[in-house]
Amino acid sequence: MQFSESWLRTMVDPKMTSDELSHLLTMSGLEVEEVEPVAPPFTNIVVGLVLETAKHPNADRLNVCQVDVGTGTTLNIVCGAPNVRPGLKVPCAMVGAVLPPGADGQPFEIKLGQLRGVESQGMLCSARELKLSEDHGGLLELPHDAPVGRNFRDYYELNDLKFTIKLTPNKADCLSVLGVAREVSALTGTPLKQPVFQAVGTSTDETLPVKISAPDLCGRFSGRVIRGLNAKAPTPHWMKQRLERSGQRPISALVDISNYVMLELGRPSHVFDLDKIHGGLEVRWGKAGESLKLLNGNTVEVDDWIGVIADDHQIESLAGIMGGDATAVSLETQNIYLESAFWWPQAIQGRGRRFNFSTDAAHRYERGVDFATTVEHLERITALLIEICGTAETKVGPIDDQSVNLPQRTPVRVRTARAIKVIGVPLSDGQIADIFTRLGLAFVQGDGVFTVTPPSYRFDIEIEEDLIEEIARVYGFENIPALPPVAPNAMFMVPENSRSLFTIRRQLADLDYQEVINFSFVEEAWEADFAANLQPIKLLNPIASQMSVMRSSLIASLVANVKYNLNRKASRVRIFETGTVYSRDQQVQDGPLSVAGFSQPKRVAALAYGPQADEQWGQASRTVDFFDVKADLEALFAPASLRFAKVEHPALHPGRSAQVLLGDQVLGFIGELHPRLQQKYDLPLAPVLFEVDAEALQQRQLPAYVEISKFPAVVRDLAVVVKHGVLAQDLLDVFAAEQQANPACRILQAIVLFDEYHGKGLENDEKSLAFRFTLQDTENTLQDDTVEAAMAALITAVSKLPGAKLRA
Repeated sequence: MQFSESWLRTMVDPKMTSDELSHLLTMSGLEVEEVEPVAPPFTNIVVGLVLETAKHPNADRLNVCQVDVGTGTTLNIVCGAPNVRPGLKVPCAMVGAVLPPGADGQPFEIKLGQLRGVESQGMLCSARELKLSEDHGGLLELPHDAPVGRNFRDYYELNDLKFTIKLTPNKADCLSVLGVAREVSALTGTPLKQPVFQAVGTSTDETLPVKISAPDLCGRFSGRVIRGLNAKAPTPHWMKQRLERSGQRPISALVDISNYVMLELGRPSHVFDLDKIHGGLEVRWGKAGESLKLLNGNTVEVDDWIGVIADDHQIESLAGIMGGDATAVSLETQNIYLESAFWWPQAIQGRGRRFNFSTDAAHRYERGVDFATTVEHLERITALLIEICGTAETKVGPIDDQSVNLPQRTPVRVRTARAIKVIGVPLSDGQIADIFTRLGLAFVQGDGVFTVTPPSYRFDIEIEEDLIEEIARVYGFENIPALPPVAPNAMFMVPENSRSLFTIRRQLADLDYQEVINFSFVEEAWEADFAANLQPIKLLNPIASQMSVMRSSLIASLVANVKYNLNRKASRVRIFETGTVYSRDQQVQDGPLSVAGFSQPKRVAALAYGPQADEQWGQASRTVDFFDVKADLEALFAPASLRFAKVEHPALHPGRSAQVLLGDQVLGFIGELHPRLQQKYDLPLAPVLFEVDAEALQQRQLPAYVEISKFPAVVRDLAVVVKHGVLAQDLLDVFAAEQQANPACRILQAIVLFDEYHGKGLENDEKSLAFRFTLQDTENTLQDDTVEAAMAALITAVSKLPGAKLRA
């Protein structure tokens, strides 16, 4: 929200400086982001009147002007502007004037000099030379009633400031100068001077038929017919000035008046060209297949989620968002239909974002606009239209006001004791009553209880805490003492058998992965592709159409990150994310950190794409593979030993994916991206990724003392022939079970698979797996018979597998 200080002070003028006013607004919750002057500094510039002009004797494009600056002496000034002419009033910089800094950053001083042999005693200025705008089409033309000789800064009100306020979404009542003035009046006690205007008398009985078919879209619709306007009438200087200082570009009188009242009173309105409307208007929800060309030139498709205003032939406007091009007013417009309505906030929210644009009207309507003043504000716009664009033929019709579904102002109770407890200040009933009175909140006072009826322009007051916030704001946040907490502040030790997510993130960073943070909202198609989730948790009000469901897996977002980086020529990507995933689970009950029916576990996922290492001379370049990422995952869980079992996953390659297990607990999955998804998402190479449960990863084994043997270890190799379908993990599980069950195998310290063989000497459906066993005792040197007993037990155990045999 941007406005000029001088405009605000026409409604409320507290006895304080601009800095004090800025601080007051910020401390009341209306954060002032920026305060800047409306014009850069310059001096000795006055209003000048061009009396006569003559061609320069030595230059075709220059004129020699006689200029009256109110000193009694006519100045001789050389000027090359195309619009200079006798009778023109312009800013005139006299000798000694200092203009705003130019491109070199240095101020420009006007000196007495000669241009092509003719003396010039000053300079006639354009808006661009004074840094008032970028218009360089000629001199800045001033109104005919501008007083000659008056200081230009004073006449143009350039000693003004522009305030830019960052409003929170609940403070929609301050999206106008009047709204901010209400706040300042309440905070300072300065009387509020609201804009005064007279109701315009009607001169015709003509109305436009309007039907409200969607009361859940439009609660109130007010409009009137006005004929015989002069749309070519210039917008008054004072209005253009206020619009520009509020960040609005003046367009034409009809549009400017509508925008001005929106900034002044917070009421968006729309002006239709009456001659372009076919029959009457209907306020309804859109229909599939309908489209509309908007004022910004875009053509949009609508459906039953979008509110529209339509005539008998076509859609003419997106309700509460933007008007259509077909009924747009122009400089040739003479007859208009003026509309002012109350649109339900929930019927406007998210609609503009669907079409990838935002408007000032939608910004206000989706937060809530006063529903009780549509007629009064329509009268304000009408009065300005008649004043600026009225002609002898102007005829004004009566206001057609239809109220079909207005919000109910439900009273809200606030307890003095509760307010004292929350704010921490001993407030009295009298202080709270005074605050509510200053805010314009109607209330009924009881014994320590206030029942407040929110006004029609306050959509943010619904619960007791909203009123406590209002009390705190007006009381002054800076007046609340800073006191240390009374409750004991105990520090709890983190259990030694757990580690934080920060530690895990640091470990992944050490493994050459970079952290990413993605939205928990994803595309519905991603859930189907990467998680086979055809019934994802849908959002009621998504922030964007492509972010409409909650993710049940992290990997889709990681793949999107890879695609984003590839599009920017990053050929090697190693990324990870720690985040929450969401799924339905009827066993979950409501709790401090849970919602009934929904599971929200934390997961850790990582993805590697491209070369295994950056290009270098020390090793040959190769693409990262399954075993590289598997090694990283095992390093994360170390010293715990993971198991891997074959698994079918909708997002992973059917032959290059595995389930991650710790004992019998399933933790997640690891594997290459499925070729189908690799092709669909246009990835030249297949990324390798994993996703595991964060809670399991946070658990770790406590350090335990293990005696280091001083006796030499014995190494034995064993090659086992099995069918192709037998997994190496199956054999490792057999060896581990025998180690635990057989005392003779307790000397076994490590088992490593070091070779896999296919070929000569084996059947086509067979393979040879070679394992290396390390045996060691902590008490004595191993004897051959002890080693042979252990190996015999292991051979006997593995021989029990179907089809397993020792390789000859």
